[in-house]
Order: sequence, then structure tokens, then C-alpha cells
Amino acid sequence: MDRYLAPTEQPIFLLDCKKAFEGLSEKEKKYAHHLSQASWHGSLICLHQTSVESPSIFSILQQVFKSNSIASLQEKASAKGVSKDDFSNLLQYSAAFLGNLGNYLSFGDTKFVPRIPADKFRSVLEVAGATADVVKMFDSIKDRMYSVESNVLSLALPNNGVTAYYSENIAQKDIELVRGFMQEKSISPYNTRLWKLDENSFEVRIAAVQRKQEQFEHKGAKITLSYGDHSGYLTKVVEHLKAALPFAADETQTKMLQHYIKHFDEGPIEHHKNAQREWIKDLGPVVETNIGFIESYRDPEGERGEFEGFVAVVNKEMSAKFAKLVSGATQFIPQLPWPKEFEKDKFLKPDFTSLEVVTFASSGIPAGINIPNYDDIRQSEGFKNVSLANVIAAKSKDPIEFIEESEQKLYNELDIPAFEVQVGIHELLGHGTGKLFNESAEGTFNFPTDLKHPLTGGKITSWYKPGETWDSKFASSASTMEECRAECTGLYLSINSELLEIFGHKGQEAEDIYYINWLIMVRAGIRALEFYTPEHKKWGQAHMQARYVILRVLLNAGEGLVQIKRTSDNVIVTLDRSKITTVGKKAIGDFLVKLQVYKSTADVQNGTKMYGDLSAVDEEFLAIRDIVLAKKKPRRVFVQAHTSIENDAVKLQEFEATPEGLIQSFVARF
Repeated sequence: MDRYLAPTEQPIFLLDCKKAFEGLSEKEKKYAHHLSQASWHGSLICLHQTSVESPSIFSILQQVFKSNSIASLQEKASAKGVSKDDFSNLLQYSAAFLGNLGNYLSFGDTKFVPRIPADKFRSVLEVAGATADVVKMFDSIKDRMYSVESNVLSLALPNNGVTAYYSENIAQKDIELVRGFMQEKSISPYNTRLWKLDENSFEVRIAAVQRKQEQFEHKGAKITLSYGDHSGYLTKVVEHLKAALPFAADETQTKMLQHYIKHFDEGPIEHHKNAQREWIKDLGPVVETNIGFIESYRDPEGERGEFEGFVAVVNKEMSAKFAKLVSGATQFIPQLPWPKEFEKDKFLKPDFTSLEVVTFASSGIPAGINIPNYDDIRQSEGFKNVSLANVIAAKSKDPIEFIEESEQKLYNELDIPAFEVQVGIHELLGHGTGKLFNESAEGTFNFPTDLKHPLTGGKITSWYKPGETWDSKFASSASTMEECRAECTGLYLSINSELLEIFGHKGQEAEDIYYINWLIMVRAGIRALEFYTPEHKKWGQAHMQARYVILRVLLNAGEGLVQIKRTSDNVIVTLDRSKITTVGKKAIGDFLVKLQVYKSTADVQNGTKMYGDLSAVDEEFLAIRDIVLAKKKPRRVFVQAHTSIENDAVKLQEFEATPEGLIQSFVARF
């Protein structure tokens, strides 16, 4: 169970935004400040979406470190018999916890527990001057906090893992019953949690400032809609959104903020959708931001969104490249391998910017984003892409595992520019393409009903009925299948010389870029095994499952395209670069057609079977997994700046990229 212990050295990077922030006007800084504060106050909701004990652990850590400097606390703890190593382990656990906003990894969804023994942890609380209530709180959660029982080691539905999106007594049939009710009433699950009160009584908890209840009967069950979940946090969110209003750049931003305020105050998701409609109209803002219940990766059912809020400043140089990519999109989309009937009738050119993140308040920070996730808006109104430049640029200098020694130099030189290309294509031409076949409430169809099925040669027999969405139909498979489709799009188009030239890569360098991009992917397929749990035959991370599936597809292509060499203590994956544009392109293209057709036609049965078969981990890969786990390194977390207003001017405070610095940033923030 050592793999579940918090790291002894947590990799910590500074999310450097000082230069970008200082380039803002005072008005823009105040806009950014209040939106950052709204994001951070809302991010505490993530604790309540992770585990029962996470909010209490956060409160305990805040109390301990607010009341003492770290140096004085270590001195007091030493006098109480807490060793230097134990105290260091406390700091490392605290950094991991704060960096993931909970005691489960944001990338992988597995639990981590303190290395410092519980009695020593308690001793630190005592010498820190913690109140009796704080010590009592620790005593009440320490068993949960330190437990490594098999049923608490990952985020999953009860009995297989832990989730705070559902009550601990929930069953699959209960979720499906309430899902049917919510679809019937057109209630989005994005900002909800579900509690089972008794055998035939359920409570849907809806995030909102205002508290009220509505009661319904559905198929013999009593269902209560309870507005006011996370009310205290959202009160602060609304307070800062209102404070940001005078500093909005224009009417579009003002309307966006007003819709956000209404959504967080009252609860209905339609207000958030209206905010997103304004957001996609806000083209090229100096300060970019988004906030709400956004990504559904951590909900075991793939429906309910985790809170996140980000604030960033546009990186003009890289954004110019992305603007060229958007302009060329209509040239590249027809090169995708699926039939034209499976593509949107019209490509809605989005805003695509590269950003220097000032604040990203959630359990983790991605490298790129394509939102909104509302199918109806994405399909017919538009979306935005953002690439997070200062996140991508933060990298370790350690040797790269699982590739040949001869590839190390080129990999280290080009992994960042190759990843920038992949992120750009992934977000714009991956998530931004593909049509969903819908039937309207009036019985009309948005596709030719006599269309020949590309895979069977017969008629199209399935599509999305009114009220159905990609997430509701494909449920827990939706996120990973969509990430796989976007990743495959990135691979497929990254070999295009005209596209690579947009990013400034020509000739041999362009060939090296796409080779490294493909090598990054197959290596990631090996690393992905870290996120697979054999006991439950479950994957813990949507992107990593997708990368493993892609590795399987490329291995199945044969002809020596991808090979894996395993010894007793190491594994090396190789990629024949001479076969990428032939064997590789055909394999990924054929697979992309299947992914898109199953998605377009809402073919859950065949789509999930195909994807599930490719996700299976056999004995050979389980042996590789043991090697991957033995070489596992902790995932990076970020220290982020804190903004405050002093003498009517916004001050940016940065912290060292150390456990102490990360802890101090949260002490300053809350």
C-alpha cells in the first residue's frame, strides 16, 4: 500500500504570471482580482465534491498554519517528539492536499494518505495551539483520512470507491431512476449532487445561494429538489462577481457576469448557459475568465460537474498562431476521415487564445480547454478554445522513462512545442468537430434519414431523442471516449505540413515535431497503466484511459509501427517514424471514423463495447503496470499567486515553489 502514501518530495512549480499581470491596466487588474477571488471561494466546493473528510482536513490545515509560522511550528513540534522527517512528511502531505484540493489525486482519482503517523499529526495540532474543536475534528476523521481499505482507494460509486457526488447508500438503479426524472423535467445534473434519504425518497441538491425546496413524485418515488447546496461559498462568489461588474470591459462582459450572478444565486443551469452564450461572444478579451460547474471527469457517472474558475491574461504571440489555425480550420476539417454528413453543417469559428494563467481554482489545472460543454450550444452557437501557456511550459528536467536513450535529447528539446501543436488541434479540431444526430421535439431530424451507415452499410437506426445528450447517453464512458476522439484528431492532423507551418515548423523540424507528438502519445499509453485498478477493472482518469486505448490501436496496426520491449525491471516503447504517415495514419483514421460514427448516432451499445474491449488490460499489460508503478513519480502541483487590493491598487503576491510556499499561498488566500 506504499503507493497510496503521500510523496516524500512533491514536485511543485510556480505558475508564473507576474509579467503578464503587470501589463494590465488598473481597471483590468481589478476585474481580474475579483474574478480570481470568486474562483477561489468557489473552489472550496471541490472539497465537498471529493470526500467526506476533505473539508475537515482543509479546515485543520488552515487553522494550524494560520496560527504559526512554519519555522516556529517545527520547533514546537520537535520539542514534542515529532522528528524532522515526520514534520517534513506533514508539509509534503499538506502540499499534496492543497495542490489537489482534496485527499484524492485530481489526475488519477486515487487516494493519498499522510506518511506522518496519526499520533504525531495530533501532536503537531496540540503544539500549534489548535482549539479543542479542531483536535476533536481530527479525531473524528483520522480513521477515514488514514484508511487504505480497498473500498476507499479511488473515486467511484459506493462499495467500489468513494464519491461525494452521491450519498454512501446510493445504488445504480437509484441513479438511473433520478436521471430519468431529471431528463423528463429538463433539469441538468451539472451543478447537483444526489442523496438517497430512504428506499423511495431522494434529494437532488442544487448549488445555489438561495434555499428552497420543490417536491415531486416519479415512478412511485418521492424526489425533492433542494436548492442551496454550497450556499455559503456561492455567497462569496456572487459578492465578488458583483464587485467585478464596474470593471467589465464592455456590455458583453457585463451581461456575462449578470447571468453568472443569477445562476449562482438561484441555481437553474439555464442562467449559466446564458452566461456561456455571452462568453463565446467575448472575443479576444485582455482578461479571459470562466467559472462554474464545468468538467464531469470526477463524477463516477460522468454527469455532474466539478467547480472551477480561471482568470488569465492573453499571450499575444502564441494566440496569433492559434488565430491562424482557426482561420485554416475549414481547410483542415474536410481532411478528417469521417463522411461529410457526420460533420457539423457549419463550423462555428471560435475564439482561440493562448493564456498566461493568473488563477486556476479547482482540483487540477489542464493544459487546454474547450468549453462550454453544453451540447446544444456547442453544436449550433459556438465554443471557445484556450491553451494555457504557462502550464505547458512548466516541466521537469528529469530523464524520460519508457523511451530509448537515443530519443532522450530530441524528446526533451521538442516535447513542449509538440505538445502545443497537439493541444491546439485537440481543442479546436478535436472537441470542436463532429455532428450529433438529433430528433427534435417536433419529430424532425438534422440528418438525412436515408443516410448509409459507414460501418454497417445499412440504415441509421439510432440517434439522440429530445432531452438526450452525449453525456446522458454514454454516461461514464462519455468523457474518456471524447478525449480519445480529440487526441486521435491531434495525431491524425499533426502530420499535416501546412498545419505545422502555422506553428512555425517546417522541413525536418516539422517531421521531428509530429514524430515526438506521436511518441509522447505512445509513451503516455504505457504511463496510463498507473491509473488502472485491476481489483475493480476500472480506469481512474479519462485522458489516460484514452491514451492507453490509442496505444492498443497502434499496436494492433502491426507492421512494427509500435513495439514494446520489457525486461524484469523496465519497459521501452518504440515508434517507427517511417510508418507514421502510412500505417499509423490509416490505423488512427479508421479508429476515428468508428468513434465519430458511434458518437453521432448515439450508438451506446456498439460504441462502449468497442471502447471497453480496447480498454481491457491483459496479463502482459498488468506485468508492465507493475514496472510503471515501481517507477511512478508524483504528479506536479502549482503554487499560484494571490491578489489583494491595498490603497485602491491591486497587489500581486507570489510564493516560492516549495511546500512551504504552497501552504503560505492558501493561508494568504483564505
